[in-house]
Amino acid sequence: MHSNHDGSAAEDITNKPSSGTFADRDGLKELARRVYRYMTDSKSRDWGMDIEQWDWVPGVGIIAIAEYGAALEQESAIEYVRQWVDRNRERMAAAGTVNAMAPFAAFPELYRRTGQEELLKQAGRIASWMLEEAPRTREGAFEHTVTEPESFPEQVWADTVFMAVLFLARYAALTGDKAAAEEAMRQTVLHLRLLQDERTGVLFHGWDCEASGHLSAARWCRANAWITCAVPEIVAELRKLVPMPAELGERYVRMTEGLRKLQAADGLWHTVMDRPDFYKEASGSAGIACGFLKAVRTGLLPEDYLQSAELAIAGLLPLITPEGEVKGVSGGTPVMPSVEAYNEIPRYPTLYGQGLTLMLLSEAASAGREFRK
Repeated sequence: MHSNHDGSAAEDITNKPSSGTFADRDGLKELARRVYRYMTDSKSRDWGMDIEQWDWVPGVGIIAIAEYGAALEQESAIEYVRQWVDRNRERMAAAGTVNAMAPFAAFPELYRRTGQEELLKQAGRIASWMLEEAPRTREGAFEHTVTEPESFPEQVWADTVFMAVLFLARYAALTGDKAAAEEAMRQTVLHLRLLQDERTGVLFHGWDCEASGHLSAARWCRANAWITCAVPEIVAELRKLVPMPAELGERYVRMTEGLRKLQAADGLWHTVMDRPDFYKEASGSAGIACGFLKAVRTGLLPEDYLQSAELAIAGLLPLITPEGEVKGVSGGTPVMPSVEAYNEIPRYPTLYGQGLTLMLLSEAASAGREFRK
């Protein structure tokens, strides 16, 4: 457990009535500050909280910290990201998998703010790797590759859209690179097409191109969060470079309609969303709610989705400790051999759980909306 950075005992707004909390922009900012401090004050070297690595787990954290800094004008957070990149240059040079692309999504905004040419150079190197060398399945989708000594040949995972395609879209917007923009849009549509459950509209965790099946066919919460959260950002970044295919908008709306139907009464989603006997999961719930807010802001969804986001925030508040730890986050989850196996994944603090929650709080606070019951 970690105390506030300045040693003060912050007021515990998580126990206030929800309607008052949502109307209190400063309260949301204070919660975001706590979540951020828990990430950056941690000296943990546990897999879930070790920020001094170059992979998807710290990468999601770094993306979130950069968004927090930009959305809420926290220059110290932007500076933290800059220093983190400097500290991890050697690890950056070795990055060569889809999952390890995640931290690069912070580079375009960091370059805009600092003008450091090295950031642009490294972003260009990674974009070239993705366009020319990254392994693809027979359908042309990025194969989900990881830093661990495991391989998933011919597999498409929802995670890839957040971990890799988001960077490619941001790089395209920064540089005007038409090829990068077209590939980012193509990958987004491909992933939605391959992963979408035609019956419910929500996404399965993975697709096996060789077997032409969805593996264990789990409608996994965090898989849907990665894409719900990333797509509005991708579309906004690419809007001036390439047209959005009608299929993308239609599939995204069908997915989010399905997600709303599976949201529990307390605002959260179960880790396998159509299994109400399974535990509810915080990181996926935060990511879905954040995606709803981003999609309303960018025009992909109507404003009535704000009600679902509001309900999710209410459900998440009791899971944020006074120190800023986000509880109820499932551990690292590959495509599991069975649906039942997802309910056996342990829960513990992670940078992606902190990060998705930080992104949600930052989005809600920066919008200045009054969340009302």
